[in-house]
Amino acid sequence: MTGYSGKPLVVKLGIKPGCRLAVVDAPPNYAELVAPLPAGVLVTQHANTGPYDCIHLFATSFAVLDAQLPRLKVQIVANGMIWVSWPKRAAKVATDITEGAIRGLALAQGLVDVKVCAVDAIWSGLKLVIPLAARKPAADST
Repeated sequence: MTGYSGKPLVVKLGIKPGCRLAVVDAPPNYAELVAPLPAGVLVTQHANTGPYDCIHLFATSFAVLDAQLPRLKVQIVANGMIWVSWPKRAAKVATDITEGAIRGLALAQGLVDVKVCAVDAIWSGLKLVIPLAARKPAADST
């Protein structure tokens, strides 16, 4: 599905070929939203074991988000990302999550937001990453 930018959602989310993607509490139409996926993308429906290049979490409750985010952070690779999606106000879905609340929680967990996007008519998404200065350097292969 394309959003306001006209780009396919899979492009907006930065899902690349070979990506290890975990999807948590996604709406039933998620596969349609991100189709077609690039070659070699491995999709897991629950983030139980990592590492993942990308985790996409859908939440309508701040308490659920607060409980999930620390667990998910340790499952992404150093240059990985967590997309947190929450219902837009216009969607009229009951939620206590706001973009500002996600940012505050992310900062408290050592994550920063770098991008926002429309997922579909109901969901917005905020991309969270580990700041460059906090990433562990890769082992030298030489």
